Amino acid sequence: MGEVKGLGNKEKFLKIYANLPLGVRQEIILVLGGKPITWNVAFIEVKAKTALSEIILGKLKKLRFI
Repeated sequence: MGEVKGLGNKEKFLKIYANLPLGVRQEIILVLGGKPITWNVAFIEVKAKTALSEIILGKLKKLRFI
């Protein structure tokens, strides 16, 4: 996905998400606790600033998606 310099994890995620084609947003990017997480689900969690969003952002950073 390429790294976005100078931004926090949330800002990096939102910038990448905004540039994704609509069809890609429905694709699974993580599996947490046996449940699939799509780009859309991740977006909802990140925008709501939930505890799950911190886990998602951490995993996406570790996978170098953000």
